[in-house]
Amino acid sequence: MTCAILDDEPLALDLLADYCAQIPFLELRGQFHDALVGLAFLQDHPVDVVFIDIHMPRLTGLQLVQLLPSPGPRIVFTTAYDQYAVQSYTLNATDYLLKPIAFERFLQAVTKVRQALPHAATAVATAPAAAPVEVVVAAAAPTDAMFVKNEHRLQRVAFDDILYIEGMKEYLLLHTASAGKILTLQSFRRVEEVLPPERFARIHKSFLVALSRIEHVERGKVQVAGRLLPVGDTYRESFGELIRAHNQL
Repeated sequence: MTCAILDDEPLALDLLADYCAQIPFLELRGQFHDALVGLAFLQDHPVDVVFIDIHMPRLTGLQLVQLLPSPGPRIVFTTAYDQYAVQSYTLNATDYLLKPIAFERFLQAVTKVRQALPHAATAVATAPAAAPVEVVVAAAAPTDAMFVKNEHRLQRVAFDDILYIEGMKEYLLLHTASAGKILTLQSFRRVEEVLPPERFARIHKSFLVALSRIEHVERGKVQVAGRLLPVGDTYRESFGELIRAHNQL
């Protein structure tokens, strides 16, 4: 399956290109930070799927998709903003990935595209009954970090480095051991989808903590990096069960 990537952020391009390289059945034909250059390439070089950012200078991803030849490639939008999700599906997008994008979520989108392609049905119909499953894809190594938008760049944050995450209205403040505080425009919901659930827990509407960084638990509070954080009533029971499961009580 062939693909192309369009994103005006170099780090986002590099990240998705690295993800593509990890998937054996996916071939990257081109990556572009300029939307118009990418459009010109796609008009002359058809691919099966395009991973495209929405916010780009001169031409947005939504506008670009409408200029592609028909029948065109499958479209997967990659963006830090969720308000365009409904509009993207009116353009027949196959998937909509919100940054930071975990490898597992990217693989899920790629698999969805592959299953939707016409030749996928033909391949299934003609394959031998005992054809083996492509174990190499399912066994792809999970990511150990996420990329978050910080000012005008994508910053890599290792899961092991996260102490806790604090909600500040529409922003999140990541408290880390080595990089200090990192402010990003993101929602708890999106971050929780990326973080390994066995290593992190939401304890309050405004706090999410790394279980391995908890120093002690006392009277509805937990201490992380010397700071006492409240455990909200909504999360108290589930958090208690999680702590017991980790043999920390």
